[in-house]
Amino acid sequence: MEAPLASLERDLAMLRAAWAEAMPAFGAIGGDAQVEVEQMSDAGLVQVTDLLSRLRRELDGLLTRVAAEVARRSGPEFGDQGLAKAHGFHNPVRLIAASTGGSRSDAAKLIAVGTATAERATFTGDRAPARHPHLATALASPAISLEAASAIAGMLDRVALRTDPALADAAEAALVQLAADVPLEVVMRGVREAEARLDADGVEPREEHLRAERALTIREDANGMVHLRARLDPVSAAPVKAAIEALVSHTLRRRTDEAMSGGEGPVVDDRRSIPQLQADALADIARHTLGCEQTLTSLATTTVVVRVDLETLITGLGHARIDGIDQPISAASARRMAVDAEFIPAVMGGDSLPLDLGRASRLFTRAQRLALGERDGGCASCGQNIGYVEAHHVRWWERDTGPTDLANGVLLCSFCHHAMHREGWTIRPDPVGVWFIPPPHIDPSQRPRLGGRARFELARTEIAA
Repeated sequence: MEAPLASLERDLAMLRAAWAEAMPAFGAIGGDAQVEVEQMSDAGLVQVTDLLSRLRRELDGLLTRVAAEVARRSGPEFGDQGLAKAHGFHNPVRLIAASTGGSRSDAAKLIAVGTATAERATFTGDRAPARHPHLATALASPAISLEAASAIAGMLDRVALRTDPALADAAEAALVQLAADVPLEVVMRGVREAEARLDADGVEPREEHLRAERALTIREDANGMVHLRARLDPVSAAPVKAAIEALVSHTLRRRTDEAMSGGEGPVVDDRRSIPQLQADALADIARHTLGCEQTLTSLATTTVVVRVDLETLITGLGHARIDGIDQPISAASARRMAVDAEFIPAVMGGDSLPLDLGRASRLFTRAQRLALGERDGGCASCGQNIGYVEAHHVRWWERDTGPTDLANGVLLCSFCHHAMHREGWTIRPDPVGVWFIPPPHIDPSQRPRLGGRARFELARTEIAA
């Protein structure tokens, strides 16, 4: 077994070497860290960033071990002789927070992750495996961040008494693998999905708890600005979010069309930021509600899509999803929303519309976009919210005579769409996911990268519904 600090020392040596290689051939000018960073080559800067990030994960992993031991030696059975109290702290959380200079919540996270991933001593003095062995291995690697480990461990602990241990173990392994490959926000989507599957009976109680916590406060400050602060459960938030995003997307598309047309733009340039556009959209919706009898043009085709398996819709067992909302909802809520005229139920597993149009139409239909949304979940590349993406042909309509079919469609945000074409990525959709093959100058091995909803949704063969 490798000594605890050996890997840390090895990675630190690699960082020193990478830092030196990133400097200009003639050597760095000046000894200040900021000056040296500014002189790094692009490739060197990326390598240094990767190694610093690895060191940070490694240090966090060691800190969780130390924090867990501090907590163990500060247990109530030690009384006033416990480690934390002996050093003048009320509890181990405060000791760790004072040592790190962080918040108590961060200190509690270190202790919780360390306790969940530490080997345990039995009554006979033997060493028992960690409560979450896959997480323990990943933290020691170090393959995942403290934040990802905390989210996964917290979810597994919440469902521990209500799920099959074998299924929980499979979920832990799958989520650890996911966390090693994707950003934290995608991991969180996977954690929510896994929790809904591992604890199907808990989806509705969690949903009721969120609904009970909904609130909207309105206050005016001394400068005359009015502050709105809302906390909405997924079902309440869905139409609000969809309406605001529809108006914002309409404005952004208009800007893009005007920029690409080459003609004269508006008399007054629209320089509003996204937050300003969202604020104006909320005000427009309120004004429209108070004084207009017709639907706003940008909202006329706006819908909230609820995605649910046919079996779940019929039996009321399981969970569903709302486009643009990560938190799963209960089958009961999905069934209520399915009969509401303001919502579209996208039922998977039943009869479907004909969704392949070949060369008969250049634009993807609404039904096709719904089907692409089920597979891609938003931007298939970066995960951008589904309200800000467009359906694009993988093989171009004009240049490649590509058909307007699901097998040739992909949802992408504007940035990823242009980046894919500019850098020469290859896109290969299949019925359940989208694979992105990087060009050789980005990845010489051209290892395919999984995109779409399949990145964060664990297959039902891994976790039973």
